[in-house]
Parts: sequence; C-alpha cells; structure tokens
Amino acid sequence: MTRKIFIWVAHPKANSLNAALADAYEAGARGEGAEVRRMDLSDMTFETEFLGYGPDAPDLEPDLVQWQNNVAWADHILIVHPYWWAAMPARAKALLDRALTPGFAFKYHRRGVKWDKLLEGRTADAIITSDTPPLLDTILYRSPGRRVLRNQVLKFVGIKPRHIVQFGSVKLAGTEKIASWLSRTEALGRTAA
Repeated sequence: MTRKIFIWVAHPKANSLNAALADAYEAGARGEGAEVRRMDLSDMTFETEFLGYGPDAPDLEPDLVQWQNNVAWADHILIVHPYWWAAMPARAKALLDRALTPGFAFKYHRRGVKWDKLLEGRTADAIITSDTPPLLDTILYRSPGRRVLRNQVLKFVGIKPRHIVQFGSVKLAGTEKIASWLSRTEALGRTAA
C-alpha cells in the first residue's frame, strides 16, 4: 500500500533551510513510492489572532481547511520548523491553535478531564533547526521544543511520534554539516515511505 505523507514546512520565510530539509525528505519519500502533499507556511494566508474555541470562533480560511484536509488524508506527517525562543515561530503556532480544532483533532468528554484523540492511526516525524546545539538544549533546558511538540501536540491528538530530530547549531554549521543534515533527512523520508 502506498504511504500518504503530508509535509508541513512551518517556517514563515520561503527558501529557508527548513524548506531544503523538506525537499530532501520529500525526495526520499517519493523515491520509495510514497504519495506526498506539501504546504509551506510562507505561502499560506490566514488570520493569526486566536481567541479560543467556541460558537463565536471565526470560520477557518481556505488554507487552514486545506491543511486540515491534508492531515486527515495522511498516514504520516512531517513538520519542519525553526526553533525560536524555545518554540516554533508564532505564525506556525497560530496555525495549530486555529486548525487543531475540537471535533477535528480532539473531543473533550462532557465530564472529567478525558478526551478522544481524533487523529489516531497516524505517525509523524519532526525536524527542528536551531542555533542552540541540541545537546546544550537538552542539558540546560530539557528540550522544551521537542517535548511540547511530541507530548502536548502530536500525542494529545493521537498522532504517534516516530522521530523528533533537532539540527543545530545552524549559525555554526558549514556546508559539510548542512549536507549531512540533508542526507539524514532524505533517509528519514525513505524510512517514512
């Protein structure tokens, strides 16, 4: 069976290292026969203000509906984003706030604190780029970006994390180091397929 993979480049700027990593992952996945859909945050248009869920929440813009459709379609998801102030960029986080809606991604039970994970059956990889070296991020800060994405985003909605990879330090990386990241990312794409 052909794997269906959705790649989301969650960098607000086009032509970033994140986009190049997504290209490598996509090449690896397509090379193994996967069907791939992709969306780049830099090409998406939507309101970033989020005032909470409820009956007065605004309708989702077409790009957010398409993003939801791609998540629903996929067997496997790749999220690629930079690590800014211990998290993904604000615009990427705004997309998650707006598009991972009750009834689509999760559903709270009427009583108690339990919820249904509506996106079960999917897996995900994530690639995070940072100026902070990953080992330093782990020792000093306990990997907040990786931890939040794994536990409070993916697992919360039922998506099983496979690989959460952090590449860094980007500002210190030369062409050989970046080439090794691209090669590793292409291998991850082949594995995902």
